[in-house]
Amino acid sequence: MPETAEATKATAAELVGRHFRVRDHYDVGREKVREFARAVRNNHPAHHREDDAVALGYTSLLASPTFASVIGAATTRTLIGSVLTEYDLSQTLHTDQVFEYFRPILADDRLSVDVVVESIRSFGDNDFITAKVTFTDADRLPVLVSTTTIVARKGVEIDPSMVETVAGVVMHGHVAQPGEFDGDPTGLVLLAPEEVVEPAAPASPRGVRTVPTAATVTAGTELPAAQMPVTRGDLVNYAGVSGDPNPIHFSDSAAKLVGLPTVVAHGMLTMGLTAAYLTDWLGDPSALGKFSVRFSGYVAVEPTAATTVEFTGKVKSVDAETGTATVVIGATSEGKKLFGRAIAEVRLS
Repeated sequence: MPETAEATKATAAELVGRHFRVRDHYDVGREKVREFARAVRNNHPAHHREDDAVALGYTSLLASPTFASVIGAATTRTLIGSVLTEYDLSQTLHTDQVFEYFRPILADDRLSVDVVVESIRSFGDNDFITAKVTFTDADRLPVLVSTTTIVARKGVEIDPSMVETVAGVVMHGHVAQPGEFDGDPTGLVLLAPEEVVEPAAPASPRGVRTVPTAATVTAGTELPAAQMPVTRGDLVNYAGVSGDPNPIHFSDSAAKLVGLPTVVAHGMLTMGLTAAYLTDWLGDPSALGKFSVRFSGYVAVEPTAATTVEFTGKVKSVDAETGTATVVIGATSEGKKLFGRAIAEVRLS
């Protein structure tokens, strides 16, 4: 099997369409499921208690809808750091995130992770890179597909003072260098075309037990508005639980170096809170079929005061025949929109 080091000889554009596999599988731990659910306020009992998961028809705890970001974000960082080496990870911004669910990730799942560079589009000095990450279980059945778009700048000189500041506050951990993959379980391996195998067809989705039903929900139905406070402690906790090393989420010095007024919440933390708002309404976290967000704003969090995030939602359409609905979600902080778009496709009882 060709090593990723061989791929680094190619330009980013030449790598579009190439498939990679994370060297080692990911074992989903029960306590990791619980701590991530706490970090993103996913309070449904099926994330925390086995008997409640069994009541929904599953054998173990259900991971939160955005749990895959823990694995996917690490995969994207490895992709930038070891394959798409024309870019600097510090000069990237997460712009779009889509999750397509075949079933919930469960505690005790053993997941294989494949990634393909779907497209690279250039606009001026910026490249928009879209990568699709496919998670499959031990039977090679698809569990979830995560599609991430980031904007990256090439050929940017990094201010030495920024490097020094970041070095003083960054979360430490081993980061593989280009060509260094021996012993790195998160390293990527380039697949030859004949090694790319489509996952087997997933089983038919289980029934759901939602509070709103296809019979009671109509186009225009509004979800109850909700508010969630976000503090610096929430940001530090999420940084540790998710493994996100970007210091703009916990260091004022790092945030101000990139032009931010203060520390800001992770985009994926905001998406996780939005998933909590949505599944609180649904009453069944396994009812999500697809969840997509385009990030357009940020949640600024001061040192000693919580920032409130406000959520609203409205049903855009309902298909009574299939028992599905499309929900549009809004999120604001200090009067500013956080999403250019946030849409969920859900199944209803």
